[in-house]
Amino acid sequence: MAKPLAGVRVVEMGTYITGPAAAMHLADLGADVVKVERPGEGDPFRAFKGGLYSPHFQTYNRNKRSIALDNARAEDRAIFQELIATADVFIHNFRPGVAERLGAGEEELRRIRHNLIYCAISGFGATGPKRDYPVYDTVAQAASGYLWQLLPPDKPRVIGPAIADAVAGIYAALGILAALVERQRTGRGRRLDISMLEAMSYFNLDSFTHHFSVGEVMGPLSRPSVSQSYVFECADGKWIAIHLSSPTKFWEGLLRATQQEQLAQDPRFSERLKRIANQQALIEILTPIFLQESREEWCQRLAAEGVPHAPVYDSSEALEDPQAQHLKLKVTVPGSPMGHFTTVRSPYTFDGQIDTDIIPPPTLDEHGDEIRAELAQRKAGKRS
Repeated sequence: MAKPLAGVRVVEMGTYITGPAAAMHLADLGADVVKVERPGEGDPFRAFKGGLYSPHFQTYNRNKRSIALDNARAEDRAIFQELIATADVFIHNFRPGVAERLGAGEEELRRIRHNLIYCAISGFGATGPKRDYPVYDTVAQAASGYLWQLLPPDKPRVIGPAIADAVAGIYAALGILAALVERQRTGRGRRLDISMLEAMSYFNLDSFTHHFSVGEVMGPLSRPSVSQSYVFECADGKWIAIHLSSPTKFWEGLLRATQQEQLAQDPRFSERLKRIANQQALIEILTPIFLQESREEWCQRLAAEGVPHAPVYDSSEALEDPQAQHLKLKVTVPGSPMGHFTTVRSPYTFDGQIDTDIIPPPTLDEHGDEIRAELAQRKAGKRS
């Protein structure tokens, strides 16, 4: 299988999501990621559901090796420094100042590896009046203006996955890849600072552009109404999603599929901008109609008319869809403490090949002896 980052070593001192996610993206592309963890405890995400192998930890730590080191101990700090000497990339997501206290600040590590790509992920940035604020996913979503677009108008509450954590990890990996490409050309390392606030503000670019361009403050229903997006419950209690976008043919196909062709003559829905303005009225008309047939029946009708749609799957259904099975999105590999590890493969297809060669998330210090032996062998080779 294609491993474009084979030969690149990443040392990660990450916890929870942002740092581990950034390192996992690089590991999925073939990098050798060594996760440095606290002895006895490891990444705090390990213990989120008891034990030291929670589903939370598993999500962002596949394809890595684990070594437990306590940098307060001279012996362990020496091992850490030897590891940095072999590294191309170092990643952490501590609050500003913490890495320096752990002997993992940029200045100290660059003395060991001058062309290191040093990536520091923070909540609100490395400088500024809020640099020391405690930041988690919801805080970053709110501060970037993104959460405003998710709050249900009737009963506001936080919903959905940890998007700010995940997005920060993706952008961190992207920045690291750019720095690695540059280093190939110049031989120079880089320090990459990226915060959850910066990542989510960038991710929220569409909302800001509307504000800058036309003074519009987008809310939770802004994009769904403009894109003409809908979800409807069906007779079997399952849901279906529809996205008409702007082409008239999709609107006309929806009318034929639902046998509501007369709505084309209704002045409220006669053209796209009117349908946007009267979306709630259209939802009220179509809601009881979709309750008359099963989700499968509606999928068949909409497919026959070429209407963009999909079942609203939950996590127990999505990967069992024929298309997901064809793409082999679900991968099960042996070797985890549970006897097997099932995950979703990385989304890349290189030269027609997908990568299903996945290593289960490591147990704490699973590779400690192995990594120490590698470092000792390297040291012995340098002496000879």
